[in-house]
Amino acid sequence: MVSVRELVEFVLREGDIDNRTHINAETAMQAGGRIHRMIQKKQGPSYHAEVPLSYTIHSRKYDLTIEGRADGIVEGDIVLIDEIKGTYKNLEHLDDPVAVHLAQAKVYAAIYLITHELNKISVRLSYCNLDTEKMKYFEYLFTSSQITSWFDDVIAKYQKFTDFAADWRKERNSSIKSLSFPFPYRKGQKELAAGVYRTIVHGKKLFLEAPTGTGKTITTLFPSIVAIGQEKAEKIFYLTAKTITGQVAADTVKLLRIHQNLRLKTITLTAKDKICFLEKSNCNPESCEYAKGHFNRINEALYDLLTHEDDFSRDTIRYYAQKHKVCPFEFSLDMSLFADMVVCDYNYVFDPFVYLKRFFAEGKKDQYIFLIDEAHNLLDRGQNIYSSELYLEDAQNLKDITSSLGSFPFKAHLTRLCNLLDEMYDDNKPKILFSIEPLTDAVQRLYSAISSYLDENRQDTCRDDILDYYFKLSKFLVIYDMIDEHYRIYQEVDEQKGFRVRVLCADPSSGLGACMQKAVSTILFSATFLPIQYYKKLLGGTDEDFEMYATSVFDPEKRELILAKDVTTRYVDRGPVQYSKIAEYIHLMVNSKKGNYMAFFPSHAFLENVYEMYMSKYAGEDDVEILIQGEGMSDEEREEFLARFSEGNSLELSNIIQMDVEYVDNTSVLGFCVLGGIFGEGIDLKKDSLIGSIIVGCGIPLVCNEREILRHYFDDMGQDGFSYAYRYPGMNKVLQAAGRVIRTKEDEGVVALLDNRFLQWEYKSLFPREWNKIDVVSSDMVERRLEDFWNKRNNSSD
Repeated sequence: MVSVRELVEFVLREGDIDNRTHINAETAMQAGGRIHRMIQKKQGPSYHAEVPLSYTIHSRKYDLTIEGRADGIVEGDIVLIDEIKGTYKNLEHLDDPVAVHLAQAKVYAAIYLITHELNKISVRLSYCNLDTEKMKYFEYLFTSSQITSWFDDVIAKYQKFTDFAADWRKERNSSIKSLSFPFPYRKGQKELAAGVYRTIVHGKKLFLEAPTGTGKTITTLFPSIVAIGQEKAEKIFYLTAKTITGQVAADTVKLLRIHQNLRLKTITLTAKDKICFLEKSNCNPESCEYAKGHFNRINEALYDLLTHEDDFSRDTIRYYAQKHKVCPFEFSLDMSLFADMVVCDYNYVFDPFVYLKRFFAEGKKDQYIFLIDEAHNLLDRGQNIYSSELYLEDAQNLKDITSSLGSFPFKAHLTRLCNLLDEMYDDNKPKILFSIEPLTDAVQRLYSAISSYLDENRQDTCRDDILDYYFKLSKFLVIYDMIDEHYRIYQEVDEQKGFRVRVLCADPSSGLGACMQKAVSTILFSATFLPIQYYKKLLGGTDEDFEMYATSVFDPEKRELILAKDVTTRYVDRGPVQYSKIAEYIHLMVNSKKGNYMAFFPSHAFLENVYEMYMSKYAGEDDVEILIQGEGMSDEEREEFLARFSEGNSLELSNIIQMDVEYVDNTSVLGFCVLGGIFGEGIDLKKDSLIGSIIVGCGIPLVCNEREILRHYFDDMGQDGFSYAYRYPGMNKVLQAAGRVIRTKEDEGVVALLDNRFLQWEYKSLFPREWNKIDVVSSDMVERRLEDFWNKRNNSSD
């Protein structure tokens, strides 16, 4: 089945990619709906609005159904098909209808003509300016032979792809039927896989806590692939917060292809800047040869790649994009239509400004399975996705920049917005706002004025700045329209960018849950999902959805857990005494056994204080190379940092702060890192790459206006506001950092929790069940405990 819109936009697209033509579909959608209803109500009794039409083409392999809703059908001597389009464009500059708009109307006309056996039919394009409500019409008359000949040609071009898809589906499902689990089942793994499969069959969500080493990637992926083979679903979206975890999923499918001849087409979507052929992406025909005429060549490129490859990797996409001279990023998005599994960032499903419109624009449920990896990250991401803000500084900067244009059309509206924000400015304290109607009205007026300006001015030197601010206004309006009881609006003076008005989504469950409703089933899994009801509530779960906890496969004797009762990281207690105590613990840890260690701190400032104390006391005593996580590290710097933890690696560092020591094999490495940062989760340091994780503090986020608003919000909702805003997010960072040590069944190491708050029940209750043996120590005891542990490990390996 294909919608009329999808059909014409796929078959009949042509021309260039041009980022100078702004896209305002999200904010225009509701205004367009209002315009549709207004125009339809003004028509006479012979006008029928929102008429469902469908047409099925029967072939030997499959039935192809084309369906949609005609905006209007006017009955008379000659039936007229009316296609209504709302636009911010100046209609005086619209000389012809947009080609795909006309094609959409012609498909409706063809379906109606064929099913009613008419000799001729009329088509009308009704354009309405969303601001002025002025109308402009284009009307055409077609004979039966004209419209059916054109329609047959469109269908033939589309069936080239659907014919291949039908043959591929048969081949894919046949290969899946002979598939078997590729590894010996670990303890409890078979039950987990069965639980995932049952969840898919029942069309529910599953919240799965799977400790490191339980093989959660294959345990969720395998039953999902089996479900596709049994026609319980048609496509898997493997959703990740980080590129590295997505690569594990792609590699797992590759393994099944090699060893079990699985036929499954997969694509990993890569960010535009990372796949673009230009040094800096600039998607218009004047700046990029791949943007010029892209749509004229794209379908040929799609068919070539589709019929020759199963793994649409980044390198493969770039090769075929260069071969056919098309944009690799847009090419990859189109190829996702033909992939059986799409590996991509959360945003491609959940963000209303980034989501894959090819799949989710209609808002309907389809035969998809969502596998959400490291799903604890989706909570913060969801809160950010469904929040927005306006900064006074941004508006003033645009006003200054555009002053060079002289008298520009939206000057008065921009000045009005600046004045409103300036009047609201209050640097004394943050303030909860209950109504911002004058502000949103000013934003809407400015947005509309900029939209009209951008349509008529493509070459202005200030265009990029105007367009950037235009999209900020767009997001603010869309998010503001979502406001319900899950939101709070507040104003504050941000330390970085000054005064702002923020629309905060405190509870993203509605938005996330609505997106998950577009799938047959959603499996959310993480190594750190405690407390499960907290995540289930805020990630869109319901009472009918399932929960599972995987048993850890690790021998607890291979891990030493110590808890320091004589350390505190409470803000009021921070100072030289505690910094010295923490430095002593680090010193004792790294000297208990030669190897690699990471110490995680609440903030960069705390890290630097302990680092300075450690250097002053132990720099000449410890045989260790020290690395410090810098702020805003690049991908290359991150890779260099991690490379130091690989056995025998002698890669030279470039921009990472480190001790001035020569690196030699068998030298211990100590990384000073930030808890919750890029090295706190998602990295895979196996075996001797990391034997100790030192976690300083409970990970509690710094007190700030937004955290306090969240705390009060959840208190008002009858929950434990402090836990929801501070304790639970903090403990998740702690558990993630602890999980860096034990990655495989063969790993062994030490996890040290340095904060006496971990002794409190509120924190101990959040420990995973495999933490059933913890040694509570003080600094005068820890050396002996570590010595005993490593002696036991050495004896057991002899």
